[in-house]
Amino acid sequence: MSGPGWRTLLTTRLVVLAATVIRPMTLGVRGLVVDAERRVLLVRHTYVSGYYLPGGGVEPGETLEQALVRELAEEGNIELEAPAELRGVYLNRRISKRDHVAFFVARAFRQSAPRGPDHEIAEAGFFPLDALPESATPATRARIAEVFGGAPVSPYW
Repeated sequence: MSGPGWRTLLTTRLVVLAATVIRPMTLGVRGLVVDAERRVLLVRHTYVSGYYLPGGGVEPGETLEQALVRELAEEGNIELEAPAELRGVYLNRRISKRDHVAFFVARAFRQSAPRGPDHEIAEAGFFPLDALPESATPATRARIAEVFGGAPVSPYW
C-alpha cells in the first residue's frame, strides 16, 4: 500500500487498539426461547444462583447471531430453525459501565434432547409464564414482562 492510505489504516488500528486497552467493552447475548405452549427456556448454572435466560459472552471474531446459536446449543440443546429476532441491546450496569447484552427472541427451533446437568448447567427446562421459578433473576423476569406483558422496555439489563 502506498500513499496516505497506509497511514490512515495504521492510525485507525492504533486508535482501536488503544481504545480496547483503555476502555474495554464486554458484549454478551441472551435468548428468550419460546415453545409452542408459550413456555420459556431457563437455565440454572452451577457457579451462580438463580435462573437465567440462556446466553453468554460473544467470542472474538463471532457475530451476535453466531454467539447466540452457540450458547443455545451449549446450554439448552437448542438448534434454531429460523433466525432469532433481535429485541434490543441493554447496558448491564450490574457487571460494569461497559457491559452490554444483546437480547433475542427465538420461536422457531428444535431441541435434540432435554439438557442434562453437567459442570456448567445444573438444570435447564421450559417453564410456563405463570409458573417461573422463584429464583428467576430480575433481568430474566423483566425481559419476559417486556415481551409478553407489555412492560416498558428498559435500556438496562
